[in-house]
Order: sequence, then structure tokens, then C-alpha cells
Amino acid sequence: MRQPSVIARRVAAASVSLVVAAGAAACGPQDNDAKGSAGDSAPHKGGTLTVLNSNPQADFDPARLYTSGGGNVPSLVFRTLTTRNRENGAAGAEVVPDLATDTGRPSKNATVWTYTLRKGLKYEDGTPITSADVKYGIERSFAPELSGGAPYLRDWLVGAADYQGPYKDKNGLSAIETPDERTIVFHLNKPEGEFPYLATQTQFTPVPKAKDTGTKYEEHPVSSGPYKVVSNENDGEHLVLKRNTYWSTAVDAERKAYPDTIDVRSGLDSSVINQRLSASQGTDAAAVTTDTNLGPAELAKVTGDKELAARVGTGHFGYTNYIAFNPKVKPFDDPKVRQAISYAIDRSSVVNAAGGSALAEPATTFLPDQKSFGYTPSDPFPAGRSGNAAKARELLAQAGHKNGLTVTLTHSNSKDFETSPEIATAIQDALKKAGVTVKLQGLEENDYADKIHSVRTEPGFFLAHWGADWPSGGPFLAPIFDGRQIVKDGANFNTALLDDKSVNGEIDAINKLTDLDAAAKRWGALDKKIGEQALVVPLFHPVYKRLYGEEVRNIVISDWTGVLDISQVAVK
Repeated sequence: MRQPSVIARRVAAASVSLVVAAGAAACGPQDNDAKGSAGDSAPHKGGTLTVLNSNPQADFDPARLYTSGGGNVPSLVFRTLTTRNRENGAAGAEVVPDLATDTGRPSKNATVWTYTLRKGLKYEDGTPITSADVKYGIERSFAPELSGGAPYLRDWLVGAADYQGPYKDKNGLSAIETPDERTIVFHLNKPEGEFPYLATQTQFTPVPKAKDTGTKYEEHPVSSGPYKVVSNENDGEHLVLKRNTYWSTAVDAERKAYPDTIDVRSGLDSSVINQRLSASQGTDAAAVTTDTNLGPAELAKVTGDKELAARVGTGHFGYTNYIAFNPKVKPFDDPKVRQAISYAIDRSSVVNAAGGSALAEPATTFLPDQKSFGYTPSDPFPAGRSGNAAKARELLAQAGHKNGLTVTLTHSNSKDFETSPEIATAIQDALKKAGVTVKLQGLEENDYADKIHSVRTEPGFFLAHWGADWPSGGPFLAPIFDGRQIVKDGANFNTALLDDKSVNGEIDAINKLTDLDAAAKRWGALDKKIGEQALVVPLFHPVYKRLYGEEVRNIVISDWTGVLDISQVAVK
């Protein structure tokens, strides 16, 4: 997943469509056993679930959404070939069948993937869902006017690099075959063992060609999921979903769809959202949020209230906050300088600046602390809890800076507790103990993003973060460290400008694996190898703490999204 500060529609948390959350072994709701409030705790059908969010569910077209695991609100309307497992914790990081009967059948070298649709699938109008509809849904995502979704298919599908979508090219993509109404076959340029993860993206949503209205489709997309859109105001600011009567659990084992209505209200201030959820009055008693975290001050208040504390869901998402170096800029071209800074970092102070240990967990690996990513414990430059200033000074002296040095740290001025002034100041204080004087360069969010993601303007020392498109090491390590993904004339995320043949080759080798557990172990080993080069300094993984209304039941928070899954929630 691209950085949420750059592409704000990444998923929640991360839905991303803004989707972000953070990363270590996740757990279910804190101090609660998924019951909700007192009284009858069993989930029942019926009622209205209100969703209170800061960010509008904009671009509600499956072609334009950039989600993780299909997103949160989007996955109520858009079903895909595969989806995330709707379970708590680590079990929720698994990919499972959705429209398809399985997660895909690969050829021997994983360059051809075949799917068979379930029997009995229908749209909201009762017409059958066919493989041709899935193919068409993917093809329209290539149309320039519907851009914004995950970019992988353009690179992965044979002959897709210059395809402009079905509005301009009626011939479609020959790389996608539909030999019958229930079978769809994908032909890839290279082995991709993680294709089942990609098939969770909303671009794999079926779209009936006869009902496609182009850029207006988002106003009333044809539902393949448990809910249909009955109202979409101000580009997703107020979205009302009602039950799709042609959907049933007989053809969808993942979504529970207990409420009759989902009322999504966005554009709200985060403090207002938390106040309303805390008070839990009227319709807010049956309300949740999918994008608003509790801040440090709010969390302190909630923790002191037993009733409120019982209504806090805790989750983790594959997400890492880190320091990035540009080795092309002095003095960061010297590995000893980068190592010295790695030793000097005081992660305790950084965690405190991020809101404390309840909202952030210290990181010494780039990969999040979750099995699905291939997390392998490693700390190549052990700094302890408060930094190792002595070791840092020793390395600086070896690098010719026995009297210290002065550097500039670029950060964002956004109050996000990630790349913001609080984190930058904590780093400044820690490095001062090691003889490094840090000057802070704070930029407004757009200027910051433009500067750090341009090869021409990238600074030598700056704050960054990265979230996962799916819970695997692939979309975490490849965009940041694969030399073939360096973009010289656009948004570049390989900030270390690393182009190491051995790293590139190992990425290719792992991508060939269809055994995802075996692949995870290899990603972990690669993370360790790259980490020893001190190209980044992992700082922390954020933790999500989110309130929900007192009438909300059946709380499920997976390690895939790190946030409450509204497809599982009941309000009665």
C-alpha cells in the first residue's frame, strides 16, 4: 500500500480506501468478549448501523477504489474473487474464497491463475453474475477516467501495459479469458504466487456491462454484496446502504450482514466522532467508526472509565513508521553514519511522542510483527529502549566525525503522530546525546509528499511510513527496496534508491512461491538482510484504539485491517 499521506484513499484504516492501522500480533477488542453492552449479547438481524467517519467514502466505484482486502464499507457492496478471512487476530490475515470457489488454481510456474465462480450468484436486480462481468469490471479499471485503484494488474497481466480500458478499446484484454460463464483465467507476465491476495482488490468486482454508466457508476453501482446503495450524497460524504434481497449467506460465508441499513456519515471532526461514540446517545448507541483513532488524551480519559474501556476495540495493521535515508546525499552515503543514527535512536521517546505504548509499539524490523508478513525478530543495531549513544559516537568517529556532525531532518507538519513535529523532536533529542545536531525542516503535507517522493528533490534524512496492500512481505519490501521500482520521473517510494541484483532476484524467487507460509519465511529473511544495510531505521508500528457504541455487538478485528469489520457487526 502506498503511504496514506500520499494517497489518502488507501484503505481504511488503511480502507484504505484510506486504510491504515498498525502492526504486531493483533487482538480482539480490549476488555470485552465481543458482546457489546449489557443485556442480550447475541447478535440479531435488523436495525441501523451508523458509521461516523472523518474521511468521505469518495470515488465509490470499484475501479477507482484502492483498498486492502476489499475495504470496509466497499466490501458490503462489492464482492471480489477472493476476500480477507473475517476472523479476529492472525486468522483474519488469511485470504479466502469470495465469489470464487477457491483462492485460485495456479499453473506450475504461477503465471496462469484459474478461478471458478460459485453457483447461484446474483446482483441486486436478480440477474446472474458471470465471469464475463468480472472480466469487464477489471477492464474498466484501466480506463483513464476511472483511475485510482491498485496498479498491479497493469504490470502483471500480459499485454496490459498500454491498455486504455473498454471505452476506447472494445477488444478487451486477451490476458483474461472466460471460456464459460463461471470460469475466468488470468495470464501473467511473470510468476505471482500472491495473486490470490490481489484478487481481493475491488477491481475484481463484477460489473454488468449493460449497467455501466462510466464516471457516474459510483452514484449507484450494481451490488454483488449484502447491501445496495440507495443514496450517495456529496461524493460519499453521506452514504446509505440497504439490504440486497438477492444476497444470502448460502453464497457468502464471510459477511454476516446483520443490520438492515448502514448509514455512513463522513466529514466529521475526529474529536466530535469520539465524543459522540463516548456519549452513545440515540442513534450513536449503534454507531462505529472505521477511520478515527483515539488520541493520547482521549485514550487516557477512556481508560479511566470502566464502561468506556469495555467499548474500545484494539487492532493492528501491517504498517511501519521509519526514518529514511538517501544514500546519494552526504553524509548518509557513509554506512557508518547511518549505523550510528540507528544506534542512537531512543525508541521509548519516539513511542511516547506517538501517543504512548498503548498507541505505538517499538519496531526494529521493517516488516510488521505479524506471522503473515514473515516477521523474523532482528535488531542489527541494538539501541536498547533509550538508544546507545556511546556506540553511535564510536561509529561517527570512525566515519571522521569525532566532533559530531550537523544534519537536517525533513518531516511533515501534519498532526498525525507519525511523521509530525512530535516524532521529529524526539529524534532530535536522542541524536543530540550522540553528538549529532539535528535541524528540523517541517513542510506542509503536500510539499512534504512531493519532496520526499521525487528522486530529484529527495532529502538525505526524513520521516516516512508504509502500509500493506495485503498482509505479506511482498507489497511491503518490493515497492521500497526493489531497484526496478525506482521511478525517476514520478512518485518514487524506493527512497534508498537501492538496486541490488541479489535483492531483486530474491524478490522474483519468492514471488514464484504459491506456498504463502514458505514465502513468508523468505520475506522475513530478506527483511533481515536488507536491514543490515541501515537504509532505514524502523521506529514503531501504530496500534488502533477505537470506540464503538454501547449497542454494537459481534466485534471482529483482524490483523488484515486492524479495525472493526462492519460486515460482522450487529446492533440488536
